[in-house]
Amino acid sequence: MKRRLLSSLSVIALLALPTCLTAQDARTVVEPFFPQLCTRLDAQLETSGRSLAAADEQKLDTARIQKAINKCGKGRAVLLHVNETNNAFLTGPLELRPDVTLIVGLGVTLFASRDPALYATSPGSCGIVSHAPPPQPQGSVVAGRGPGSRGCKPLISVDHAPDSAIMGDGVIDGRGGEKMLGSPYSWWDLAEQARSGGSQQVPRLIVADSSDNFTLYRITLKNSPNFHVAYDHGNGFTVWGVKIDTPQRLARNTDGIDPGDGAKNVTITHSFIRAGDDNVAIKGGPGGATNMTISHDHFYWGHGMSIGSETNGGVSRIRVFDLSLDGPDNGIRIKSNGSRGGLTQDVVYDDVCIRNSPNPITLDTAYSAAGTLTGNSPPSMRDITLRDVRLSGGGKITFNGYAHDYRIAATLDGVQITDEAKYTYALHHADLTLGPNPTNLQLPAGEDSTIKGTPAEGNPASCAGMFVPFPQ
Repeated sequence: MKRRLLSSLSVIALLALPTCLTAQDARTVVEPFFPQLCTRLDAQLETSGRSLAAADEQKLDTARIQKAINKCGKGRAVLLHVNETNNAFLTGPLELRPDVTLIVGLGVTLFASRDPALYATSPGSCGIVSHAPPPQPQGSVVAGRGPGSRGCKPLISVDHAPDSAIMGDGVIDGRGGEKMLGSPYSWWDLAEQARSGGSQQVPRLIVADSSDNFTLYRITLKNSPNFHVAYDHGNGFTVWGVKIDTPQRLARNTDGIDPGDGAKNVTITHSFIRAGDDNVAIKGGPGGATNMTISHDHFYWGHGMSIGSETNGGVSRIRVFDLSLDGPDNGIRIKSNGSRGGLTQDVVYDDVCIRNSPNPITLDTAYSAAGTLTGNSPPSMRDITLRDVRLSGGGKITFNGYAHDYRIAATLDGVQITDEAKYTYALHHADLTLGPNPTNLQLPAGEDSTIKGTPAEGNPASCAGMFVPFPQ
């Protein structure tokens, strides 16, 4: 879809002239443009501190936002706009329409309602910890994937809505850390309670399903009760200049961006992500995941640049380059287990800087947070390349294959430790090749493993310019 710049939209300025990205995503990806407006909605609420005043918690804008989206012509946009001191909207679940854009304007915050009843897929199904989530129709966008996905609708559903988009320099705030209405608990409290068993039934922020050419541009997403963005069963997903900002701790399962089951031709670029779980997680469910480019990004706290844990449909043709990971729990991470494994192949990480991560490199087939470790879907990884990857701050480096016949095969080409911090290693059922550029990891012989090449010191490029503060 061609998006045109709206010259009269003075609250939003383009970052730069369009540039072109060509990588493993088979599309030619250019910087998105803002489309012309079909309507402008003025804010009627004002932020109070970082949220809303208690008196405004029932003043929902859902109906007028949804009406504007429904009436908007294809190729056009609904703008949420500041009105003097009023700068906030409050909404329950919204549904995006094909070829329609929602623009959250500069200075505007779109707050998610804290009322679980608005999101419930059946009476009482949302805002609880459930040991038996209610059933949903096969393939339903509400059903989604993983914890907290069946009992609640997402804040914004993008279901069979090709060429749609969410844009703007404003904020969408899921309010995951605030108490639900009528409850002493927040959405995130439910996630903590579910650690001892069950599944938290809480909304996700944006769930896109069967929506080709979906775009997120320059929007800030924060404090989702669960995953911020999930994208499944689609061909063409562009994330450009997006910020995701959620606390590091006590915000369980708040992944940043999760392209997965049946997703292909995905680009995530020029974005800044700090989250309570995976910064990005490529999830190769039954439909697999392929042809993805993650480039020119900065990740902070979170669980890293992840693939998995679902790899049962296969994950392939992934390119990650020009990435900094500053203080994450994990850096480069491919995770799976015997209950949800498959083949992960043709994955390249290039020009990556990782510092102060307890697990800077983890390729692991014994991921224990989901499913059983053994099963009928054993994982394997091959044709994995780490090139020009620089590490500092210490940590554990893991290549943990599943079994003799289900191995990890990886090339370490210019993987350099750049400091004197302590590093430990785990190596099982793995075949590693060092070079041609110098790699100085001091890998052990390991269990049922092979290492070709000899460790060597090199002259890695400095990471100083890649670590930048999270933009405020």
